[in-house]
Amino acid sequence: MVNRLFNRSMLGLLLLAMMAAVFTFVQFAERPGSNAALSALNEPAPGALEPPAPTVEAPKSLSKHIVEYHISVQLDAQQKTLTGAEAVTWKNPGAQPVNELYFHLYPNAFQSKKTTFMRESGGKLRQDEMTEGSFGGMSIESVASENGTDLTHTMQYVQPDDGNKSDQTLMKIRLPQPVAPGGETTVKFRFTVQLPKVFARMGYSGDFVMAGQWFPKVTVYEPTGTRGRAEEGWNLHQYHGNSEFYADFGMYNVRIQVPTQYTVAATGFPIKPATDDGTKKTYQFYADDVHDFAWAASPNFLYYEEPFSAPNVPGVKIKLYLDPAHKDLKDRYLYAAKRSLTKYSEWFGPYPYSTLSIVIPPVGGNGAGGMEYPTLVTGWEASDKTDTFELERVIVHEIGHQYWYGMVANNEFEEAWLDEGFTSYAEDLIMASEFGVKTNYPIEAVYITGPEPLKLSSWQYGGHESYADNVYIRGKLVLAGIEAKIGQKQMLRVMKTYFDRWKFKHPTTSDFQAVLESVTKTSWADYFDQFVYGGSMTDYAVEQIKTRKIRQDDKTVYENAVLIKKYGGHHTEVPVRFHFADGTDIDKTWDGVDPQVLFTITSEAPIEWAAIDPQQTMLLETKRINNFMQVSVDSKWKVRWNIGIVKLIETLLGGVAW
Repeated sequence: MVNRLFNRSMLGLLLLAMMAAVFTFVQFAERPGSNAALSALNEPAPGALEPPAPTVEAPKSLSKHIVEYHISVQLDAQQKTLTGAEAVTWKNPGAQPVNELYFHLYPNAFQSKKTTFMRESGGKLRQDEMTEGSFGGMSIESVASENGTDLTHTMQYVQPDDGNKSDQTLMKIRLPQPVAPGGETTVKFRFTVQLPKVFARMGYSGDFVMAGQWFPKVTVYEPTGTRGRAEEGWNLHQYHGNSEFYADFGMYNVRIQVPTQYTVAATGFPIKPATDDGTKKTYQFYADDVHDFAWAASPNFLYYEEPFSAPNVPGVKIKLYLDPAHKDLKDRYLYAAKRSLTKYSEWFGPYPYSTLSIVIPPVGGNGAGGMEYPTLVTGWEASDKTDTFELERVIVHEIGHQYWYGMVANNEFEEAWLDEGFTSYAEDLIMASEFGVKTNYPIEAVYITGPEPLKLSSWQYGGHESYADNVYIRGKLVLAGIEAKIGQKQMLRVMKTYFDRWKFKHPTTSDFQAVLESVTKTSWADYFDQFVYGGSMTDYAVEQIKTRKIRQDDKTVYENAVLIKKYGGHHTEVPVRFHFADGTDIDKTWDGVDPQVLFTITSEAPIEWAAIDPQQTMLLETKRINNFMQVSVDSKWKVRWNIGIVKLIETLLGGVAW
């Protein structure tokens, strides 16, 4: 997800993007569980759609299929509700029998002001705010086992993170029989969603609808060893103000019914043309090797479709669902998507899906903007603010998420930086190489006033700004700092190796560190302990300058003593420049490990100033205001030059892009 903070020139957003290799659409072969899942939907509830039937053959799986969803959903555009029937088949990946299933009910975050999400966010996400009284939520009408046993009475809402009894975003169901290791079970739901007015990823704006995280979604059961887990079990978290998502890979077969004038954009691809009875239009989509399914609908979409291929992109359909206000900007959106797919596929690996859909919300719908879902991304709302590269940047960023969020798929609850930081880093690469917009990392580092460890769970940061500063900006600065040490060519090799080794496998920070050390043949333990597992930034200061005249070899010279201190994490090569009254410079390098160092330099002219990192190569240096000290000419008073202001202004006037 793109994060915007209005009190900044702009927050380091997120990047990367995709490549493509197409599916061929054949007949859908049933895997174990399919029959049970489909039969579970064969008795539609009143007003619900007929269940989707299998019509295409599943291609060879790229991921380990744990879940299989068959969902029918109907949009009531007047009441802003979704009515759905779902059959989800879950396979036990562990070594122990499982007696219960857990489900995320994300829409319940918007039930009241007392939910955990609302308490933590204050009804805000980025610059978007909840409209007073526009609550939403999910009602589970019924739950049944595959043989029809009613499980509704076994439903129990749980709050493992904070004990907030007003939060119903996580639900447990007791099963009539345990699921054996390697065995399967199917659960059938009837549910209704009341959409809120969109401000946090899902909801409506006028007649535009964004259905993100809209269905009962099974949580992740982690076998022993998964993400370093000592004992197998469920990974359970509520929906928090900062958190995004974590789910298993599988298959989705989804039928969506909307009023006849509506157009639907969705994850995956349509398996047949939409049918229209003059009142309602019915779409059916299929997606494989994904861990989520989202869709958007509007009667106003202008739809454009272009096939695209490149040396590392065998073929993909780029689908643009454009608000009419941005009709003349079609080519900019498509160009950003094509360049992103081209470069990300070259740098990281193939984009294995046949489609990439881009949705542009209307003005007022920005709460749905700047978000990623498998094979579907959203841009900013269709405002008239298009004179900068922010239009392209958000597309570049969200397409980048298809790699780290979409395919590598880390746990965003617990290690959000593995997605947001990686995507932000990759986004900057695209913006520089394809649009000539270079990010000024030293200035971004100045914004990190409260560094915290990158492995914190998302709700453990001190508010949304702290979360964004660390997960987005500091996360990508950590990666840029690695690149500064090993070079961009080797850094891209690291990223490509990490993607190839861990796609579809839910890695951790330690897995990335292991890849980095494997590729570079170097230990990065100290770097990670300080800047990843610890909450450090570097902070070196010119603490004191003393100069005095002395006689040496029958002439007067100056003995200059400059004290440099370390106040943060250490940088292995700290460059220091000493400038003298005769115009000469002397450059020194300090290993930066000890708390301080005293440089003593004898010169023919007195020292005028000393500066740490004058070329701004230390990307994690956060307090550049104390990197410089000047000695006044007419007295022994020392005056700090406010590099934190002067240099910022100089750089900004030179054209900084965030």
